[in-house]
Amino acid sequence: MKTIGVIPARFASTRFPAKILAEIDGKPLIQHVWEKACLCKELDNILIACDHQEVFKAAHNFKAQVVMTDPHHISGSDRIAEAVRNLDVNIVVNIQGDEPFIDPRTIDALAVLLKEDPDVPMGTVIKEITSESDAQNPNVVKCVVDAQGHALYFSRAAIPFFRAQSQGQMKRYKHLGLYAYRKEFLTRFTLWPKGILESAEELEQLRVLEHGYKIKTTLTDYESIAVDTPQDLQKAQTWYDQLKLMTK
Repeated sequence: MKTIGVIPARFASTRFPAKILAEIDGKPLIQHVWEKACLCKELDNILIACDHQEVFKAAHNFKAQVVMTDPHHISGSDRIAEAVRNLDVNIVVNIQGDEPFIDPRTIDALAVLLKEDPDVPMGTVIKEITSESDAQNPNVVKCVVDAQGHALYFSRAAIPFFRAQSQGQMKRYKHLGLYAYRKEFLTRFTLWPKGILESAEELEQLRVLEHGYKIKTTLTDYESIAVDTPQDLQKAQTWYDQLKLMTK
């Protein structure tokens, strides 16, 4: 069963243009992500799907396999679908290009989720919420799951709602932007029109639930930093420096 990891690399980020080429310790952000993905044991290949010649050139310089895709794609899923259209693969893992500290073991666990259960069309990653600020932050996407770990809903709101007497009895989870799809499902999913819930929350994974399909989750305890702003880049550099000191 062939499994590919694809890193969608959009150049014109709204809040931080060209962020994937911003450097941490002398390396572009996208290279840090690629190097982490290269440590995965469950991926047969890793591909960067970009939309700008500067990103293509940078990826080529650090020896990554890279393809150019349509710059007008709305989402990373659309970009990935184009990148793998003619490839002989079964499982496609969407690896966010702005998380330089992504955990290879979490990527592997997500790939295994689909390899071990042929009925799962799509998988993603969740982590337990440990702070009330994350629970209330609309930029932190929350997820509720059923007893088998299938996502019931994703929201920017603080879900589930806790009555006072039940608050200590249920864990809360945040969604991490890692996805795995069966290739044929990814192709179908990206052809569906945008759903009502997706439009309301601006969360494309809700399109899957609206069409009656399941998304299975895997639980992780890793923490990462998504670089969305120049301030995030400074935090990432600080974290990188701390990691270097710890490994000396």
